Amino acid sequence: MNLPARRLDEPGESYRSPPHNLEAEQALLGAILINNEAFYRVHDFLEPTHFVEPLHQRIFEIVREIIRTGKTATPVTVKTFLPDTLRVADMNPQQYLARLAAEATTIINAGDYGRTIYDLALRRSLILIGEDMVNIAYDAPVEMAPQTQIEDAERRLFELAESGRYDGGFANFETALTHAVDMAAAAYKRDGHLSGIATGLDDLDRLMGGLQPSDLVIIAGRPGMGKTALATNIAFNIAEAWRGEAAPDGSTKTVDGGIVGFFSLEMSAEQLATRIIAEQTEVASHKIRRGTIDESEFARLAAFAKTMAKTPLYIDQTGGLSIAQLAARARRLKRQRGLDVMVIDYIQLMQASSRRSGDSRVQEVTEITNSLKALAKELNVPILALSQLSRQVEQRDDKRPQLSDLRESGSIEQDADVVMFVFREEYYLKNRKPKEGTDEYFKWQAEMDAQRGRAEVIIGKQRHGPTGTVELHFNSELTRFGNLVRPDAYPTRYGD
Repeated sequence: MNLPARRLDEPGESYRSPPHNLEAEQALLGAILINNEAFYRVHDFLEPTHFVEPLHQRIFEIVREIIRTGKTATPVTVKTFLPDTLRVADMNPQQYLARLAAEATTIINAGDYGRTIYDLALRRSLILIGEDMVNIAYDAPVEMAPQTQIEDAERRLFELAESGRYDGGFANFETALTHAVDMAAAAYKRDGHLSGIATGLDDLDRLMGGLQPSDLVIIAGRPGMGKTALATNIAFNIAEAWRGEAAPDGSTKTVDGGIVGFFSLEMSAEQLATRIIAEQTEVASHKIRRGTIDESEFARLAAFAKTMAKTPLYIDQTGGLSIAQLAARARRLKRQRGLDVMVIDYIQLMQASSRRSGDSRVQEVTEITNSLKALAKELNVPILALSQLSRQVEQRDDKRPQLSDLRESGSIEQDADVVMFVFREEYYLKNRKPKEGTDEYFKWQAEMDAQRGRAEVIIGKQRHGPTGTVELHFNSELTRFGNLVRPDAYPTRYGD
């Protein structure tokens, strides 16, 4: 049965017909009209707009509404919703519906027909995006920057790439059990046996279960506490632990660790690399910057740089990024190289995508945190975003941060899945050094000895787990966090 393609022009020398398959559309609609079970094989992913022929769009829409109300869709029940004046070639709606049903094949192929229709609709969408790009580039308004058009095109392409899933809907319990066992098996294979991505800091991983997909994790603290150091430590630990294996479709699937995208809005890529080199080679960063290193230290640097070259840690050092620009670059990284974890240093240096003169900074930060949470869900990766704390911390005797100290917006606390504060008592003690030789000095020195090399990571909020405090070791010269060695963890001495 051949239906005249009334919406499509006849192909000529200078015209290419958009990809379509009227026969597949007719076969699917016919299968549904004779057996409504065929509808349930395509209803999760197929929409009326995916049909190229307007009449088929209308028929599918009517059929969908009839079936969803618990009635049976047949040529007789559908025809009452179509105007009698409608003509398809020489047929009225009743005749055309009867012909669809009469020439329908088995419903076994309904899913294949639906996927064919959907895939062709995706190709037509690609054509529309391409045409829009060309037309806008030719006739763009003066106030529209080319970068804005690039970001919009990337967003539309990413949405198109992420759509088109044929799965979904209810799963029987056996399938659910299989997925649960697969998740447990994947956790068992990972270092640390965690459900999320291991940070490399054991006590922190035990409290959080690793970094969970789609979570927005806020790392907050006052200047000098080590927020960036903690973020770079975690980022490198994850990237260094990365292991992948080939998937059936030819792509690479992450088995352990992760591919990390680090948006450094404050420091340059060279400064960030210097920090990581200092952390990992135990050569102080000030010695690296000044060039006061000896031959053995330089050999360690060279060996580490050679190893690090293969580490999947990607740094974007662009300052003043808007949330729209950051999202576009993150999508591009995931599409081109993969992405398992994102780090942003830091929120207060970002800009809202649509900054208006009347907007306060609180409104801007609210838009940024809302967008970051949405991006974490869209990319299905954990996002670690650093944040400054307000100065009210300094006014208290106990300077341990609280959720109320989050700067500029309550939306940071609201949107975040995890909020962790970095706190070092040693930092504050060092600034309160009394005169040497006094009783206060000896008391201060004892407190300094107790706090030297110690840091606290306070979990102030965790949506899916407990709150609490994790103690870590911190080397201020190397700006490196590590697991705190406890006396009860020492091995038993021989002869004890």
